[in-house]
Amino acid sequence: MEVTASMVKDLREKTGAGMMDCKKALAESNGDMDAAIDWLREKGIAKSAKKESRIAAEGLANIFIKDNRAVIIEVNSETDFVSKNAEFTDMIATIGNTILNSTASTLEEAMLLPTSEGTINDLIVAKTAKIGEKLSLRRIEVVEKEANENFGAYLHMGGKIAVLSVIEGATPEVAKDVSMQAAAMRPEYVFIEDVPSEVLEKERAVQKELAMSEGKPADIAEKMVDGRIKKYFKEICLAEQAFIKDGDISVATYVKNNNGTIKKVIRYEVGEGIEKRNENFAEEVMNQIKGN
Repeated sequence: MEVTASMVKDLREKTGAGMMDCKKALAESNGDMDAAIDWLREKGIAKSAKKESRIAAEGLANIFIKDNRAVIIEVNSETDFVSKNAEFTDMIATIGNTILNSTASTLEEAMLLPTSEGTINDLIVAKTAKIGEKLSLRRIEVVEKEANENFGAYLHMGGKIAVLSVIEGATPEVAKDVSMQAAAMRPEYVFIEDVPSEVLEKERAVQKELAMSEGKPADIAEKMVDGRIKKYFKEICLAEQAFIKDGDISVATYVKNNNGTIKKVIRYEVGEGIEKRNENFAEEVMNQIKGN
């Protein structure tokens, strides 16, 4: 039986599944709408698609390392309960190790990698159906290091924050110290030169206005701004921050004292930048009971 555009449209409206999935389901079911719906449900696609509008801002981040290659990933769920679920943590391990042992370097490439349960995308769809929450691989970064460099990996709160550092020259312990610093102190940038010019100019304008409002002449206010910008860098730039284990030196100085140089630092905090729900939990449970 020929699968028409109107049939695909009807199936999409009934299941919320994607156009190509609906077309395939109808083809597999010889145009039988009920059979196509069952096919989508069996594949976990219909159930998963209905969750696409829901917000997944919880979950875990993790780091996977093999030889000179490392992968840091963030996988999201709707609730924090799921992050303690073995199905979820096993899925993260499968995703991370699959990417680590591949040549993929982007999220798009990673989603197409094969696993024992189809592609990574198929795996996420299947686990979404089984666990009952929207799950998503939000971001990944693949890092390659040189032979004279070391990785420093650190997970905080079981993976709510993950930091991967690459340090040239110094030991893995020094690299891990840098990652712990980044986890604890939440720097926005690694180096001063990483701060965008527009961010810096905005901060200078704020600080100058503040100094002028304190009654300082323009020339004095300008000098005060220079001092305050140096303090600002010590707050937002990892290399400039006071080292948490020795507040008398900066992180960059600590690494340098150990014959090292900071090459790269990646920090993932689960859910950062995602607008989270502000919903009464009892109300949420009642909505689920009612089937909303």
